[in-house]
Amino acid sequence: MDRRGFNRRVLLGGAALTTTSLSLAPPANSAVQAARTAPAGGEVRHIRMYAEKLADGQMGYGLEKGKATIPGPLIELNEGDTLHIEFENTMDVPVSLHVHGLDYEITSDGTKLNKSDVEPGGTRTYTWRTHTPGRRKDGTWRAGSAGYWHYHDHVVGTEHGTGGIRKGLYGPVIVRRAGDVLPDRTYTIVFNDMLINNRPAHSGPNFEATVGERVEFAMITHGEYYHTFHMHGHRWADNRTGMLTGPDDPTQVIDNKIVGPADSFGFQVIAGEGVGAGAWMYHCHVQSHSDMGMVGLFLVKKKDGTIPGYEPHEPHDPHDH
Repeated sequence: MDRRGFNRRVLLGGAALTTTSLSLAPPANSAVQAARTAPAGGEVRHIRMYAEKLADGQMGYGLEKGKATIPGPLIELNEGDTLHIEFENTMDVPVSLHVHGLDYEITSDGTKLNKSDVEPGGTRTYTWRTHTPGRRKDGTWRAGSAGYWHYHDHVVGTEHGTGGIRKGLYGPVIVRRAGDVLPDRTYTIVFNDMLINNRPAHSGPNFEATVGERVEFAMITHGEYYHTFHMHGHRWADNRTGMLTGPDDPTQVIDNKIVGPADSFGFQVIAGEGVGAGAWMYHCHVQSHSDMGMVGLFLVKKKDGTIPGYEPHEPHDPHDH
């Protein structure tokens, strides 16, 4: 297994991506710093995005021409933000951008049914909105947009985008609520049929961190199968953030979750908390699926950069961060 799979993120919510290994351990004679948190939303933001064919016959989304990735770039927003995406189709087939969990008008649905796809060489602006929680006029409660969501094509191959999703046209969206704890690193894991991030079997992406870093995982499922996502040595709360709110929070703490097509969830862990450094496995816990190669590693390093007992089978890939 090599170490690819860390996708670029769009910083749309005030969170900074740490690309070097940092430690949360305080330096000598200094106080422990409080966790960074998300600000209030309300921003109007604009980005450009491209759909491209890749050299190996797959397809991807990117923020620059010639730099599409699988998964596509992480789009991060705060509740109350609006995002305008100027979307260009550089391929020779129609393509679209359809998002889960956010608010949009029918013209931004991204389907052939309502003619909101993009023809070859064409450009279209998709607008996604988010909202804060609150009461409706009838007194009932309306949840906010915060959560771990995702976007994908809805037209390549079939009018439902089956071919596009199989080829890699998908990516993560995270919407944060004001005060949500921000991570040091965010990684995306997509179970797509029997592959992880469209990588060949037994070469699932590896993800790196240093003991003490706060690491966030966005997990998405696509394709025809149900899976179970399991991570060794680490656990999370089964709620919106993956974190407990305090000692009296009754949320179940888990390390294995059933996931099906179009499901998405996320969580944060402190790398190596209570267990230390190591090559910690994550995988589908349907036994035949893991046997067929649905497995990767969460590589937690000591502060000196070493990983006890780990000998990489392949040289370091510069695309892994």
